[in-house]
Amino acid sequence: MELTQEQRVLRQLQSRITKRFHKACAGYQLIADGDHILIGLSGGKDSLALLELLGTRARVHKPSFKVSAVHVRVKERDYQSDTSYLQDFARSYNVPLYIIDTEITDMPDKRQIKDPCFLCSWYRRKAIFDLAQEIGCNKIALGHHQDDLVETFLMNILFQGAVATIPPMLKMDKMPLTMIRPLCLIAEEDIRRYAEMRGYQKQPKLCPFEHVSSRAKVKGLLRQLQELNPEARETIYAAMGNVKKQYLI
Repeated sequence: MELTQEQRVLRQLQSRITKRFHKACAGYQLIADGDHILIGLSGGKDSLALLELLGTRARVHKPSFKVSAVHVRVKERDYQSDTSYLQDFARSYNVPLYIIDTEITDMPDKRQIKDPCFLCSWYRRKAIFDLAQEIGCNKIALGHHQDDLVETFLMNILFQGAVATIPPMLKMDKMPLTMIRPLCLIAEEDIRRYAEMRGYQKQPKLCPFEHVSSRAKVKGLLRQLQELNPEARETIYAAMGNVKKQYLI
């Protein structure tokens, strides 16, 4: 049967995303034989795509690795996620899903006063790190795409006075874990279109700070740069290859 125009577009998009995923995994050596990878599954388009890609890749014999996923709910943040949908989605790729509830109890850094996203992220990461070690994972996969890495680069320049960004792979100093970002070569727009065409379900209620954070403003700045130069994202990402890789934001 001949494919429809929409099916052809979806197949081409899926092929481009998968190729960039495999290129990132091979080029940065993100996956090794015997790995147990824990996916941080927020429920957004990026983490759903990451679970689909890693879950599909895990079915291939080499390298042989295991995949699990975790969804963390922060008590103090007013958003909602459909955990039944997330469980069904993970199950369709044979990925066990852990659902954890956590709450903000301390103030680990004064930056939280000005940046509510920092504190939420800090507690989410702590819950993910704890679970990863509890179930024997050696790697944590996060759904940061190429736009995220470029935006972090710009944020560090604008707000920290540092020429730094987050790397595709980062070994933790204080615990036996490695952070990997297999979507680092994929454009956010490709993931957005793919999620829409694949029918990914959106969260019932988004984070109230999603469109008012510093990152949201820098996202707008990146769009302006792309109006000036359509290849701005790829050009900046290429320039980042010579930057000291340090996680600052």
